[in-house]
Amino acid sequence: MEIVSAQYIISSATYKQCPPPENAEYAFIGRSNVGKSSLINMITGKTHLAKTSGTPGKTQLINHFEIVSSGKKKWNIVDLPGYGYATVSQKARNNWENMIESYIRKRENLVCIFVLIDSRHEPQAIDLEFINKLGEWQVPFVLVFTKKDKNKPGATTRNVEAFLAAMSDSWEEPPPYFITSATKRDGRKELLDYIGGLNSSFTRL
Repeated sequence: MEIVSAQYIISSATYKQCPPPENAEYAFIGRSNVGKSSLINMITGKTHLAKTSGTPGKTQLINHFEIVSSGKKKWNIVDLPGYGYATVSQKARNNWENMIESYIRKRENLVCIFVLIDSRHEPQAIDLEFINKLGEWQVPFVLVFTKKDKNKPGATTRNVEAFLAAMSDSWEEPPPYFITSATKRDGRKELLDYIGGLNSSFTRL
């Protein structure tokens, strides 16, 4: 699958303000500063589509992007606020969590959540807790291990295997997963092929 165009649509404070649920939708989420915006830019081939920042907690709204791929197929990428550390008040964090949960559980055209995991680190409890929530909510998701280029290959492999092993405490089998580098564009084709497969079975509401 090839990307023909990608454009920003809208930022919403609640799921009710999101665009009409007409296109297949794929949401990207992860801990703050996991490389989410860089990954979205890499996937779409647009350097400045999603705003990147070194400041954790920069994304505070539900950001929608409309993608047109080969065959004039339209679908949406959604950039969700990161979970975990951010220099904001507890009240603001609670608002974010409620916004994210409402979107994930109530958005009718949400096909899959792409959960980003920093491949430089050993398994983090906050990532595992979020994934277990998705399991409780019965929301389809895949894992995307980011920043492969920041690691020695052996370290990436060890950390990915350790994460999947940690998941085995709560999961019978792991979900599909991808290992990526936004800098070197590793994993782009695999992600686009996966989304293309899901697009082909999406039925408009």
